[in-house]
Amino acid sequence: MSTTQRTNTVTPLVYVAIGVTILAWASAFIVVRGTAPHFNAGALALGRLVVGAILLAPLLLRHAWVAPTRREWLLLLGFGGLWFGGYSIALNIAEQSLDAGTTAMIVNIGPILITLGAGILLREGLPKWVVIGTLVAFLGVVLIGVGTGGSVLGAGIGVLWALLAALTYAAGVLFQKPVLARLPNAQVVWLGCVIGMLVCTPFAGELITDLQSAPVEGIVGMIWLGAIPTALGYTTWSYALARMPAGQLGVSTYIVPPVTIVLSLILFGEVPALLAIVGGVIALVGVALSRRRTPQPELANVSPEPSPEPVGRSRD
Repeated sequence: MSTTQRTNTVTPLVYVAIGVTILAWASAFIVVRGTAPHFNAGALALGRLVVGAILLAPLLLRHAWVAPTRREWLLLLGFGGLWFGGYSIALNIAEQSLDAGTTAMIVNIGPILITLGAGILLREGLPKWVVIGTLVAFLGVVLIGVGTGGSVLGAGIGVLWALLAALTYAAGVLFQKPVLARLPNAQVVWLGCVIGMLVCTPFAGELITDLQSAPVEGIVGMIWLGAIPTALGYTTWSYALARMPAGQLGVSTYIVPPVTIVLSLILFGEVPALLAIVGGVIALVGVALSRRRTPQPELANVSPEPSPEPVGRSRD
């Protein structure tokens, strides 16, 4: 299947994949926050990726192995090293000092970087409604952050780590998109997970130490991060990314902060501030706007005029 064919095939199953990704990634912010006290940041990232790599391996049996080219290997190294490895570590450090909702808000400047990068580097262009939807959704995310206390976090080192997570997330998507044109989704995700795991191997000693002292709920949390946000979430994301523009798909993740806040309410009994609720509604409006298309002018269906009769020739 060519890149053009995949990108233009936005079926209902693609939207299901987007929904699963959003729920899986929203749960990651909650579980990382609850698991962080029991693991060092690098150890938690490594444990999560080990679980993810094991669970993703059977999916490789569905397709024949496609040998990556040298260029694709370089893109895969960037994808796995930055997104699976760098992002996981940066997110874990950020949530040692920031709450889940605020971290989700900061990380979700990533779609803006994806939209700009995809428009310029991947030549997807910058459609008017994608830009408008991005700006509206980002305004909603900012309001969520202010409503949940984000306005007092300017001096926190966690903010810098959350910004780094957003940067590695966006860069990872831009590295991933081109390889999905030829390589199977499952193979790309598994290779990215394994590459990220190798990046995190210096933390193997810390992981062994932390596993010996972590409570059962901490270990379950680490397994959840490997199974749901990593193995499931990245697979459904890759499926959707292979079938629609990166910039348009990236805007969909603006729904993650509102979902994170709802999960916080259900699991921890945290009641969002009114401003955060307003921000969540605005973020959803922004996502809806990004789906709009500028109507193309239709050519008038005018019948061609009959050719004039040659001068001097009879109609008979």
